[in-house]
This record gives sequence, structure tokens and C-alpha cells, in this order.
Amino acid sequence: MSWMVTGGAGYIGAHVVRAMRAAGESVVVYDDLSTGDAARVPDGVPLVEASVLDRERLDAALAGHGVRGVVHIAAKKQVGESVEQPLRYYRENVTGLQTLIESMAAAGADRLVFSSSAAVYGMPDVELVTEETPCAPMSPYGETKLAGEWLVRSAARAHGLRTASLRYFNVAGAAAPELGDPGVYNLIPMVFERLTDGRPPLVFGDDYPTPDGTCVRDYIHVADIATAHLAAARRLTESPAGTCLTLNIGSGQGVSVREMIDRVRKLTGYEDVLPEVVERRPGDPAKVVASADRIRRELSWSAEHDVDDMISSAWAGWRNRAG
Repeated sequence: MSWMVTGGAGYIGAHVVRAMRAAGESVVVYDDLSTGDAARVPDGVPLVEASVLDRERLDAALAGHGVRGVVHIAAKKQVGESVEQPLRYYRENVTGLQTLIESMAAAGADRLVFSSSAAVYGMPDVELVTEETPCAPMSPYGETKLAGEWLVRSAARAHGLRTASLRYFNVAGAAAPELGDPGVYNLIPMVFERLTDGRPPLVFGDDYPTPDGTCVRDYIHVADIATAHLAAARRLTESPAGTCLTLNIGSGQGVSVREMIDRVRKLTGYEDVLPEVVERRPGDPAKVVASADRIRRELSWSAEHDVDDMISSAWAGWRNRAG
């Protein structure tokens, strides 16, 4: 059998493809290349360039490559953009998932690993976010991920699918320089951009109820994200029809914005560039840290990379991108 990785030419998807290939899995990439890069797809891995909204191309890809399971990563994922373009986000993220599941059901592909997000939780006021923490997404992006989880759960019951919805926390790092994050939307690349432009990194508020006054987040290396997907895929292969898992992917450790910026400055040689504190951003919760107990119990998986690994590898990717 083969696994199809939608969005497999993107930042996270390319890491998942490499991890699955290294573990001996047969993989095909399905990506519209709107944000992905065909150069990220390893030699010998088939690439189908098409949208998940295209039922005809999905049907052909599933049948033509003997696909029995899908790792669905393809989605629009920028929170701010989702506020401006909610119809696009619902179409791509929810209707696209619906189309994919319809195609899977018709083809008899019965295993689905769904890329979800900690954005489903919104602003949880808890010490550790468990999978039972109430979901209250604060953006159309987060809403589409939660709606996607509902759809996946319903399809598992109705069609006997085996599914796992994986809620990512803050992804960073790179398994190789050429696989670095091309976007500047998350804290680490945002700090890189400011430092290399000769500007101070920004701290959005230092009066939160945390030890140093700045927001605390759970960061997870993208290589660990990839091995979590592999573990989920293999678990579903062994599980009975109707299995439906929902799992956080996080380290279980919190790092403050100030701590992260200080580590970035040290590891990149910009220690003399001090951060600048500016006003809070609307909607930023003080602390969001995952409980990783359930994924450890269900998949025998835990994060292996620390924050310094994330920063150093992300920096190598940033410098590689700059040439």
C-alpha cells in the first residue's frame, strides 16, 4: 500500500514525506504548489500537482498509486489572512477535506491522519492544555481546523475510517537547511528577519501574568512533528475500523517570548541587539503549553529536540534561503 501526503511539498509536509520514506513507507505527494516547492519532493517520490478540491484528480491519484492511507496537511494556515478571507479558508480547509474524504471513501482508502492545530483551543486559561480542554477558536483558521476534526470524526463513524487528528503547537526548526521554513509568520523567523535587517526584535507586551511578563508558548521541532505523523500512520494501520484519535503534538514545556529571543540572539551572534517592547497584540493568550501525556501513551511518541536544536537548525535554513 501507499500513503498519500497532501501538501507534501510544503514546509511541514516535506518533513513528513522524508520521515515516512526513511521508515520504508511508500509515499506519493499531492500538492497544488501554491505554497509548496517541487524541489522539496525527494527523487523517486511521485508528485501529483493538483488541488484537494479537484475530485477527479483525487480519484485518479488514489487509484493510480494504490493509496490506502492519507496524511492530510494541505491547508491555508495564516490566522490574519483567514480573518480577511474567511470564505477562501472554509472552501480550502473544510470543503477540500470533505472532497478528500469522499474520494477516500469511494476508493476504499480507510486511514487518515489529519493536520489540525492548537488554534482550536483559542485562549485557554489552564496550566497545561489537554485534549479535553474546551475548544474556542478565535479565528476563521482555527474554526476550519475544529470543523475539520468534527468532519473527520463523523466520517470515521459513518464510513469505518481509522483517523488521527494531530493538534500542532508552535512548529520550528528544520531537519536539513534546504527544508527550512520559507515563511516569516512565526516567532523564530520573525526574529531572524529583524536581526538580519539590523532592527531590534519585537516583544509584543511584557506585562502578562508570567514569570518574565512575556507570553509563554510550547515549541516543537518540525522533525518531531514528522515522526509523530509516522507514528500515527503506523498506529492506524494496526487499529480497527472506526478508530478516532485526537492528540496534541507538543513538548509539554513552555518557553517565554523573551527567553526565546535571548536564545536566538545568543545562537546567531546578535547578542548586542536588544529587543524592543511594544504594545500587546490583540488576542494573544498569556500561556499556551501542551499536555503531551496522551500522545506519549497512545503512540509511544515524545519530542526529542530541544529549543536550541530548533533555533540552530532554523538559522541554518534561514541562511541557506538567503544564499
